[in-house]
Amino acid sequence: MKVTEQDVLYVAGLANLELTPAERERMLRDLNSILGHIDSLNELDTTNVEPMEQIASRTGTGSGVAESKRSTDALRADEIGVITVPQSNGVLQAKRPCLPREIALQNAPETDGTFFKVPKVIDK
Repeated sequence: MKVTEQDVLYVAGLANLELTPAERERMLRDLNSILGHIDSLNELDTTNVEPMEQIASRTGTGSGVAESKRSTDALRADEIGVITVPQSNGVLQAKRPCLPREIALQNAPETDGTFFKVPKVIDK
C-alpha cells in the first residue's frame, strides 16, 4: 500500500499540523520507505522461528529470587495514595493524603473553581 500526498495531508490535518511543501514531500517519502521495509519483512519465512517471550510473562517461574521478584514487581497492583519506602528491615508503606482541590487549582492559569480550564485543541 502506497501513501499518497492526500493521505499525508489528511493525517497532518488530524494532528493539527501545518506542513510546508518540503515537509509533505519528506513525510511522503519516509512513510513509503517505512511501509516498503515492512512489506519486505512480511516476505520473510518465519515458519520455524520461535515466538519471543517477555520477562513479565514468566511471573513466578524464574529460577532465581531476584528474577521472580523483578517480574512480580513489574505486575504489582497500583495503589493510590500509598508511599512505599525501602527500609533496612523491610518495606514501610505509609498513606499519603491526596492534594486538596483548592491547592491544586491555586497555580492553574485558568479554572472555573472546580476544574482546570485548558485551550481547545481540536476544532473538527
